[in-house]
Amino acid sequence: MTTNVEEQIFMARVAEQSERFRDMVDFLKPVIAEKGSALTQDERNLLSVAFKNLVSQQRTAIRTISAIEQNPKYTKFAGSMGDYKKRIEEELYRNCDDIIQTIRNSVLSKASEDEPRSFFLKMIGDYCRYIAESAKGDRLEKTKNDALSAYQEAQIISEKSLNACNSIRLGLALNFSVFHYEVMQNVTKACELGDKALQDALDRLDDCDEETFRDAQSIIELLRENLSLWKEEGGDNDQQ
Repeated sequence: MTTNVEEQIFMARVAEQSERFRDMVDFLKPVIAEKGSALTQDERNLLSVAFKNLVSQQRTAIRTISAIEQNPKYTKFAGSMGDYKKRIEEELYRNCDDIIQTIRNSVLSKASEDEPRSFFLKMIGDYCRYIAESAKGDRLEKTKNDALSAYQEAQIISEKSLNACNSIRLGLALNFSVFHYEVMQNVTKACELGDKALQDALDRLDDCDEETFRDAQSIIELLRENLSLWKEEGGDNDQQ
């Protein structure tokens, strides 16, 4: 690791502790440019933290404003609230687009090994999904298609090459099922995907080492929780 890369990673950790997530992303960009898909697992996790926290504030703010908009008491402020929410949505879209382009240009173009490729394709799917949560019209349709394409490619690679208990494969199945549920509004597909990933993992759990087992257990619990909620909705509430 060059001194410059080591220093950028250190400063990214300082930015994380300072909760300066835009700075954290900016410190990591030269690291991504230099190392591409050769990022270590710790570096990939650091990148995930930076990206996720960069957009979490906007996602939370959009959900909060949407909830306030539903209250009839505040109808007279609808115009101002709508304008404010749109401003935050555009900020979210810019951040997600920047993340997606960074991954495509600096990582995926160089990624040949299946594990990092699955990881970063999943990440593209996730950030497309975050845009799709509030996008409309042509932007929504394009983003849905981009997310679906990235998730599907990651799924093919992970199911071919990664153990069913691998945290990347399981995390992908979790997020892809959430995409089908929340964005595609297809409860049946979400349940099918979640059920398959859950069963595949449970069948291989005894073969895992301790660390893999621990990581898998936490994702398995999330899958179970989602499936329990979604299956209660089944039948007439399923929108194909």
